[in-house]
Amino acid sequence: MMRSWLAKKVITRNLRALNQGDVRPTLRMDAPDVHFRFPGTSSWAADVVGRDKVEEWLTRMVATGLQHEAHDVVASGPPWRMTMVLRGTDRFEEQDGTLVYENRYVIWALTRWGLIGDYEVYEDTERSVAFDAYLAGALPRSDDAPAAR
Repeated sequence: MMRSWLAKKVITRNLRALNQGDVRPTLRMDAPDVHFRFPGTSSWAADVVGRDKVEEWLTRMVATGLQHEAHDVVASGPPWRMTMVLRGTDRFEEQDGTLVYENRYVIWALTRWGLIGDYEVYEDTERSVAFDAYLAGALPRSDDAPAAR
């Protein structure tokens, strides 16, 4: 019970940083050889190994302005092989408050001594494809922000 409470505090802090465009707190939780998967056919689909690859993915994601909220975090197991499960929501609104995208997700992660070694994100992949279409037509592209692919 205490592990889940502490894990939610850490995850909530990291998501707050992501919502402000800072990927560093999240990356500090990843092992150098982390294996990250985001299934589907959207441009967000990924199956990568390495903190640098996850950083590329996260940097692109925060550049869109997606906002994340953790609803539940469960952590169990010994410190050398803990499982963490996060259920949350991500969303994107226009500047006028119009909701463009909202999706529920579950992240299943395995940790070793406090570092995430393996995780996968499960969400409605059709909504991710629709968000791709929105990004392709609605957001300006610049050299300093990753564009939707």
